[in-house]
Amino acid sequence: MGGLRARAGPPPVTYTIAAALTVAVAAVLDLAVLRTRLLTHRVFWASYAIVLLFQLLVNGVLTGLRIVRYDPRQIIGWHLAYAPVEDIGFGFGIVCATLSLWVWLGRRGVAD
Repeated sequence: MGGLRARAGPPPVTYTIAAALTVAVAAVLDLAVLRTRLLTHRVFWASYAIVLLFQLLVNGVLTGLRIVRYDPRQIIGWHLAYAPVEDIGFGFGIVCATLSLWVWLGRRGVAD
């Protein structure tokens, strides 16, 4: 029997799915697990806007100069400053999770 065979195992995790999961995990960590609720405060979003500006600048340089390249089959295809939008999701997740942990540990006196 020739032709195409079905691939065994689960489907591959695309960059888009991984980015969406990163955003979801960071939000759940902030709002439900650690209960720092940074996402509900304007100061978080103002701070994140500054981080996002520099993230787009660096991503624009790295992807614009083709230092970093992405498999087009693994991303949606939307770009912002040359970088795939999925990078924004990953950046958000990293910033949100890090700040949530920082605040949570600080409230417990661990940061002293």
